[in-house]
Amino acid sequence: MYKVKLYQYSIALGLCLAVAGCKAPAAETASTSTPVPEAFGSVKSQDTTNTSTLKWKDFFKDQNLVELIDVALKNNQELNMTLQEIEIAKNDIRVRKGALLPTVGVRAGAGIEKVGRYTSQGAGDATTEIKPGIETPDPLPDYTIAAYANWEVDIWKKLRNSKKAAVNRYLATVEGKNFVITNLIAEIADNYYELLALDSQLEIVKQTITLQTNALEIVKIQKQAARATELGVQKFQAEVLTSKSLEFDILQKIKENENKINFLLGRYPQDIKRDKTNFTDLLPAAVNSGIPSQLLTNRPDVKQAELELVAAKLDVKVARAEFYPSLDISAAFGVQAFKPSYLFTFPESILYSLAGDIAAPLINRNAIKAEFSSANARQLQALYNYDRTILNAYLEVSTQLSKIDNLQKGYDLKSQQVDALNKSIDVSNDLFKSARVDYFEVLMTQRDALEAKLELIDTKKEQLNAAVHVYRDLGGGWK
Repeated sequence: MYKVKLYQYSIALGLCLAVAGCKAPAAETASTSTPVPEAFGSVKSQDTTNTSTLKWKDFFKDQNLVELIDVALKNNQELNMTLQEIEIAKNDIRVRKGALLPTVGVRAGAGIEKVGRYTSQGAGDATTEIKPGIETPDPLPDYTIAAYANWEVDIWKKLRNSKKAAVNRYLATVEGKNFVITNLIAEIADNYYELLALDSQLEIVKQTITLQTNALEIVKIQKQAARATELGVQKFQAEVLTSKSLEFDILQKIKENENKINFLLGRYPQDIKRDKTNFTDLLPAAVNSGIPSQLLTNRPDVKQAELELVAAKLDVKVARAEFYPSLDISAAFGVQAFKPSYLFTFPESILYSLAGDIAAPLINRNAIKAEFSSANARQLQALYNYDRTILNAYLEVSTQLSKIDNLQKGYDLKSQQVDALNKSIDVSNDLFKSARVDYFEVLMTQRDALEAKLELIDTKKEQLNAAVHVYRDLGGGWK
C-alpha cells in the first residue's frame, strides 16, 4: 500500500494565502515601571559591597542556630514540596523536548471483515483470485505488523518556543526553591532570637519576684511595728502574684516558640539547644546593603518573576503560531496479509505509506483567539508581577535599613532608662526602710523597672531580627 498526500500542501497553502483570516493578531505590550533608584533612601552613593553574597553559615555566628538551620534544610516539609515542584518542571521540559522529535511506534493487529456482495468492494473481491484458482476469502481476515511514525514539523518555532518556556519555568521553580530557603532560614533565626529573648525575660521576672518578695517581707515587718497598714501588705502581695503569673505566661510562650522551631525543622517536640546567658550582649550582624540594582541578581523572587515573564512571552508566541498552517508528516512500513503464513511473503505482503498534511484554521477560530488573548493577558500579568516584585524588594530593604538605625538609637535610650530605674529601685528601698516614702512609690518604681527591662529585651530582639531581615531582603541565605 503506497500513499502520498504531498499535493495537499499546495492546496492548503494556497487557501491560507488566499484568505486573510490566516493573519494572527498582534500581541499587546506594556512598558516596565520606572528604573530602580540608585540608592536606598536619601543616600546617593553607597558601597557596592553586599552582605547577601555571604553564605548563611558565615553570616550566623551562633553554632546552635547554624545546627538548627542545617536540620531544617534537610527535613522541612515546605522545602521538600518545593523540590518536587522542580522535578515536575523538569519533566515538563522532557515532554516539550519530546514533541520536537518524531513519534515512532510498532503495532500488530488482527481482524476480520465481511462486506456486502453487492458493493464495489464485495464485487471486486468476488472476482479477484489471490492465486490462480484461489478466490479472495469471504469474510476477509487481516493480519498486520508495522512500524509507524508521526512528526509535526516545527515551521513557526511553536514547539521550540514551548520548550523554551518550559525551561524558563523550570529555572523559575529553582529560584522559587531559593526563595523558600531564604525565608526558611530567616524564620528560624527570628524564632531562635525570640526564644533567647523569652529566656532573658524569664530571668528578669524571676529577679523581680525576688525583689518584690523582699519588699513584701519589709512591709510586713513595718506593719507589725505599726509603720505600715494592711493595705500596703496586700498591694505588695498582689504585685508578687502578678509577676508570678507573668512568669507562667512567659513559660508558655517559650514552649510555643520551641514547637514553632521544631515544626520548621520537621520534627516532633524536643528541647532547643541554646545559650541562655548574656542575651543583651549579643550584637546584630553588620550588613552592607550594596546598591539597589543588585536586587535584580541577588533576590530569588525577583529572578523568579523575571523568568516567569520570559516564559509568558514565549507562551504568546506559541499561541500566535496556532493561527499559521501546521505541517504533519506520517509514515508506516510493515507487512500485511489475510493469512499469517503469507505475512512474510515478499514483496506481496509489504505495506508502506508516506503522507504529508498542511492544515490551517480558516473559519470559527474563536478558541484559538481566546487562547491567544489569555496568553497575552498572562504575559501582561507576569510583567506587572515583575514590577511589583522589584518594588516590594526595594521597599523591604529600605524599611529594614531605617529600622536598624532607629532601633539602635532607641536601644541606647532604653538602656539609659533601665540604668536609671535600677538605681531608683535601690534608692526607693532605702527610703522605704526609713519610712521616708510610702509603699506606692516602691511598687511603681519596681513596676516601671520591670516594664523597661522587658522592653529593652524586646528591642534587642528586634535589632537581631532586623539584621536577619536585611540579609533576607537583599537576597542572601540561599547560596
